[in-house]
Amino acid sequence: MRRIFKNFAVLSLCLVLLLSQLSLVFSQQKLSLGQYPTIKDYEKATGKKITKFNEAPILKELVKQGKLPPVEKRLPEEPAVVEPVEEIGQYGGTWRRACLSPNDTRLRDRMGYETLVRWARDGKTIIPNIAKSWEVKDAGKTYIFHLRKGMRWSDGHPFTADDILFWYNDVMNNKELTPVFPAWLAPGGKPAKVEKRDDFTIIFRFDTPYSLFPYYLAGPDTGVWLFNYPKHYLQDFHPKYTPKEKLDEVVKNAKFDAWFQLFADRANPNTNPELPTLRPWILKSSPTATRLIAERNPYYWKVDTEGNQLPYIDRVAFDVVQSVQMAVMKAVAGELDMQGRHMSLADYPLLKENATKGNYDVYLWNEGKAGTAFYVNQNYKGDENIAKLLRNINFRKALSLAINRNEINQLIYLGMGAPCQAMFPFASLRNDPEIHSLYEYNITEANRLLDKLGLNKRDKDGFRLLPNGKPLQLTLLVGLGYPMHPDVAELVKAYWEKIGIRTALDVVSQDLWWTRVQSNNYQIVPHYLEFCEGFFDWSYSSMCVVPNRALTYWAPLWGLWYESSGKSGEEPTGEPLKLQKLFSRLITSRTKSEINKLAEEILKSWAKNLWVIPTAGSYKIPVVVKKNFKNVPKEASLAYPYCSPGYLNPEQFFFKE
Repeated sequence: MRRIFKNFAVLSLCLVLLLSQLSLVFSQQKLSLGQYPTIKDYEKATGKKITKFNEAPILKELVKQGKLPPVEKRLPEEPAVVEPVEEIGQYGGTWRRACLSPNDTRLRDRMGYETLVRWARDGKTIIPNIAKSWEVKDAGKTYIFHLRKGMRWSDGHPFTADDILFWYNDVMNNKELTPVFPAWLAPGGKPAKVEKRDDFTIIFRFDTPYSLFPYYLAGPDTGVWLFNYPKHYLQDFHPKYTPKEKLDEVVKNAKFDAWFQLFADRANPNTNPELPTLRPWILKSSPTATRLIAERNPYYWKVDTEGNQLPYIDRVAFDVVQSVQMAVMKAVAGELDMQGRHMSLADYPLLKENATKGNYDVYLWNEGKAGTAFYVNQNYKGDENIAKLLRNINFRKALSLAINRNEINQLIYLGMGAPCQAMFPFASLRNDPEIHSLYEYNITEANRLLDKLGLNKRDKDGFRLLPNGKPLQLTLLVGLGYPMHPDVAELVKAYWEKIGIRTALDVVSQDLWWTRVQSNNYQIVPHYLEFCEGFFDWSYSSMCVVPNRALTYWAPLWGLWYESSGKSGEEPTGEPLKLQKLFSRLITSRTKSEINKLAEEILKSWAKNLWVIPTAGSYKIPVVVKKNFKNVPKEASLAYPYCSPGYLNPEQFFFKE
């Protein structure tokens, strides 16, 4: 709470600083898509030519020593062309960042956003990436992707359609590796058929039109996983390709109980330095190191507009810290070169105050999320009396009405948060008076609803009792890995206790938080909504709204039921089941008008049922950028569906001497 009151004291200072920030934003040139599929596409679009290739000095030296082939032989026949944000970069340097654990480096997504197709820098367009082009046929049932000839993994081994088949046939369709076949690959409940036409053409066939497929392919929890599985490396850890006796010996020596545990370990790009990759940087450190180093990929398959092989930066160094506060303090000390991860709007005043001393700028980017929201677990299996209340719409309304969102906005979001209704992508919902009323601060009505539910008796301290006379207590499961959630949770605890609901905060480490969430061991969790004002991606954001994944925190068992096509979890009834059916229709819709109609119906039901209680519609996040760290746009998004900063092509960031 100390951070909250500090924020309040410096609010006026922040507003002045924000005005200066806005002048930078408005002066910035509009971003292009950022990447051309091939050199021919670049030359056709610009009239300019790329006649030769260049490479980093550190790689030139390895070529001279005979340890690497020339750059022309390391690049594919048709490299992708990345357009720098500001200027052609300079080679060299170490990009310093902070992380909480080896998995928190985000080398597989945010720092290595390489998918078949990807989000462009405009945040609106899906463009080619690992696939140089694609076709859609059979009224949206068939997707044909054309790969790049001569493209190689980081160890120099060719990348072909066989690697994608290995991912699909031997990982996704292996029950031990993937017990629950992913729903995003089975629209309408029927798994895709994946085949190769030749080494550089891969085809996905569905039984139904699948309008959202490219969005899933561009997404962080779906499409990025395709390229963790180089067949030539991982087949040594798979029983289909390796004799059982040999594999059993490897499993035993690696101290695992089963082959699929060993396989999963070897396929983790965040912890296995030996795993070949298609990403710009390759992990080189042991996962037990306190400083994790990722070095440039000598076979990276993108060039800039002058033919310079990317990335510009030689290596990325991640200092492992114990808390998000330590990450912020490293930024204040000038020890981070570019980072928004683990920064909070609450840190903005401190970061700005020390910017000159630390020789950095502070940009304000859209977080891509709504502010802290409270997911009310409809599948809670603990105290049945509490579970019944959590499933009661009037109880959830009372909880929502007791929250003073204006005060949260001032203390946590420094007065810059958008109202909750701003997060909806449809004007009909933003202007709906009933939805507005759900987000009002109305203590009188909150108390009335609770009394009507039979919670009108209180103990000697003024806290409400259950109808059976036992104490009523809610518990919020709060993870320490996310900025702002603990502070917002403390305020909400005070608001709910003001209406007589004793509230406990169960504050735990992020690893333990994930364990508890995955085991459905919680009543309510404060977490972001994965959409906000001006941003909604149905392939990812939908999990906050529709119980379609186990990560739908307000109904994880219903989400698992949908995600597993009814093989696991619990089948919902009533309105949640209706949401699932509407979503199934949405992802197979063929027209934008039909998608919008279904989307509006889904969001309206979700809003009025308050399974998730929001506090703000959007907010900004400070991003620290050293003065000599270039090609970083001043206005951008940190949205996870974009794998930010991945969608900004971090391979074109550089240090200017």
